[in-house]
Amino acid sequence: MTKAIRILKEGGIILYPSDTIWGIGCDATNSVAVTRIYDLKQRIESKSMICLVSDTDMLKQYVEAIPHEALTLLSQSTKPTTIVYDKAINLAKNIIAEDGSIGIRVVKNGFCNDLVKAFKKPIVSTSANISGAKSPRAFKEIQDKILTGVDYVVNLPDNSNNPVPSSVVKITNDGVITVLRA
Repeated sequence: MTKAIRILKEGGIILYPSDTIWGIGCDATNSVAVTRIYDLKQRIESKSMICLVSDTDMLKQYVEAIPHEALTLLSQSTKPTTIVYDKAINLAKNIIAEDGSIGIRVVKNGFCNDLVKAFKKPIVSTSANISGAKSPRAFKEIQDKILTGVDYVVNLPDNSNNPVPSSVVKITNDGVITVLRA
């Protein structure tokens, strides 16, 4: 984990097993690093990416407000859940959606939680694939261009036999809930 943190602090990008599927990550406050991920994935910058935080205390530093409904969902969720919040703050501008929103997932345990806690900042989490290609469910499915395009590959096994992307829910500051991906 020490090398991954060093790479993140230096503005590099890493390939790592997230709490869901294999992901590409960087410091979510570093716009140059975020641009490198967009370039590697061949993804347009208007299609925002999500980031990971370690807990609600960290979350409070990166969104203007946390709706009560979001806190309830976070406490009751049994699977990884990304919540899209209305107004992002203190993040790289190019990770924030055009409407000012941001998708953030509080990682509850395991390597990702330890990594984010040790790094002390949010980390970008986007699937380890070229934009439009199938998301890899196992390390062996990751394209060579991704493997050679990152600065560091975390040497950990796949998280499970059947990894799936997180649920995605948008919760506006006035409490309106929209499920974007179950």
